[in-house]
Amino acid sequence: MNKDKRARHESEKRTLIVAVMISGVFLAVLNQTVLSPALPSIMEDLHITAAEGQWLTTAFLLVNGIMIPITAYFIDRFTTRQLFLSSMLMFAVGTAVAGFAGSFAVLLLARILQAMAAGVLMPMIQTVILLLFPREKRGAAMGAIGIVMAFAPAIGPTLSGWIVDVWGWNSIFLLIVPLAVIIIVISFLLLKNVGEISRTRLDVLSVIFSTIGFGGLLYGFSVAGSYGWLHPVTIVSLVVGAVFLAVFIRRQRILSAPLLELSILTIREFRYSTIIGMIVNAALIAGTIITPIYLQNILHFTAMESGLVMLPGSLLMGIMSPVTGWLFDRFGPRGVSVTGLALVTVFTGLFVFIDEDWTFMTVCLIYTVRLFGLAMVNMPINTWGLNSLENRMIAHGSAINNTARQVAGSIGTAILITIMTIVSTATVSAGSVQSILNGMQAAYGAAAGLSAVALIMTIAFVKRTARDDDIFCD
Repeated sequence: MNKDKRARHESEKRTLIVAVMISGVFLAVLNQTVLSPALPSIMEDLHITAAEGQWLTTAFLLVNGIMIPITAYFIDRFTTRQLFLSSMLMFAVGTAVAGFAGSFAVLLLARILQAMAAGVLMPMIQTVILLLFPREKRGAAMGAIGIVMAFAPAIGPTLSGWIVDVWGWNSIFLLIVPLAVIIIVISFLLLKNVGEISRTRLDVLSVIFSTIGFGGLLYGFSVAGSYGWLHPVTIVSLVVGAVFLAVFIRRQRILSAPLLELSILTIREFRYSTIIGMIVNAALIAGTIITPIYLQNILHFTAMESGLVMLPGSLLMGIMSPVTGWLFDRFGPRGVSVTGLALVTVFTGLFVFIDEDWTFMTVCLIYTVRLFGLAMVNMPINTWGLNSLENRMIAHGSAINNTARQVAGSIGTAILITIMTIVSTATVSAGSVQSILNGMQAAYGAAAGLSAVALIMTIAFVKRTARDDDIFCD
């Protein structure tokens, strides 16, 4: 009886910890998506150009990507309470500063503070969940993160657009602040520590090399689509980033306590899950960047209508995340991820046939099924790879995984936008609308090709580990 009571208490404690932390991550992810509809108003109020305004998004992504590789050290060095509370406090301060910002410089500083917090929170919650739950229950637990990753981007732009229209862009941030404060108070009262900490010394040189290396690559790929691959800014950023990243990798190999334990990439399951995740993330860019352009520039949908096209898929993706987590726990990673990638590949490929006559329902249906397939890929593949690691290496695995996806997203953006631009330019004689369609079709084709590569790799390499076989057998 005491054993059952103790088990129930442990389950309730795990659920409480995850619920508190997921709430914080939800606000951080929501914050990434609310800015786009507000940019025109921000540009007008702060008297800035579109190029300057874009830095509010670019800087957030850059700082977020730079912070992620350092989180493994933070997770090892500080307690769960210390790290989560300090990250949420930084996020709340940054959000409050953004709400009262009267100049571009202050708003940019606020976005940087928000990005620093967000860069820590996502790898941290993945690590905490994997440490809290036994391997046979991790799929369902990780599915909870999928709900956040789907719902926050789904409601963010629509909610933001409505708030901007009614109260102005500052209100977006000012409404988030009290929610962040509530989470801070609850976590201070109820959050418990997870795992053990070590007194590992921070290698400052590794931090510098990592910051310049990943920062240079992320910035270089982010400007390649607009500046061009041969522009001096693009070339210098990519070269400097690559050189410092190579130095960073070399240094990790000789340190007794590296900032990132890159040796775990020799573990087969983790290596393939990281590669597949990178390919899928690169392919997804076609949906998140090119689809809105197609909807608004070719089909002449409003921003609200464009959001409504994407909303059902995002909501379904959130609903499916715990379901796919349960399927992973019950049957393993192979069947669910192969099915999901097959759907992603086929329904991304259907966008190759877009034209001026597609209807709202046609685009919405294809986009929704595509995201339904995606819900069956991301968390199962990610969890399969991280399950192959010892508990003491999970923080490093989560940091490597998230960093790789961030870089892959930037690479995918640059490549697909470049393909779209080249094909559109080469077929300009077909007319302005048709040439743009040709470019979009080519980009979707490339994205479908990437999805097909990920599908083939999943079929070839995603197997149950020895541990999995013990877990999943009846």
